Amino acid sequence: MNKGLLFVISGPSGAGKGTIYSRVIQKTGMKRSVSVTTRQPRMGEVEGVDYYFRTEEQYQQMIAAGEFLETAEVYKNFYGTPKAPVFENLENGHDVLFEVDVHGARSIKKKYPEAISIFVMTPDFEILEQRLRARGTETESSLKTRLGAAKRELGKYELFDYIVFNDDIEQATQEVLDIVTAEKRKVKNNITAIKTLLGQN
Repeated sequence: MNKGLLFVISGPSGAGKGTIYSRVIQKTGMKRSVSVTTRQPRMGEVEGVDYYFRTEEQYQQMIAAGEFLETAEVYKNFYGTPKAPVFENLENGHDVLFEVDVHGARSIKKKYPEAISIFVMTPDFEILEQRLRARGTETESSLKTRLGAAKRELGKYELFDYIVFNDDIEQATQEVLDIVTAEKRKVKNNITAIKTLLGQN
């Protein structure tokens, strides 16, 4: 059995990475990474499905024990990805897909260099601004902040293996699926199957 592959989708707010992530999960059946958080569960959220809910003290103990692939503080709550279930899925031959910010992508790459990272971006910043404005949730100040953050994130392009320009969501999703297929067909990811064919196992 071949080991599973770990894919990371990242990109700025408004680029469409969340939508692409959900569609790729639906089309491939890849395993989702389930995060640990210190925030309170929302209505309908299920332990171990949506998040692993922990106290801040428990979370800090997990950090001290080196249990996270990546961790971040967002609006006074902590979010992190536990290593154990991810590595278990990979060892059992299941591919795992992450949707994280650039900081998270860097952390994952550092701890798991084999991760395949994909940066999702709009064709230009004008389109990104239009999408953010269309949400109707951004003030002018927050809009400028998000656009500035997007430029800084794009400036970290060397962290990523691929870039997908999301002008059309269907095409962008297909491009990510094509990347997944290409990676799964690499010889280095099929050594077990090849040796079986050659009778070397």
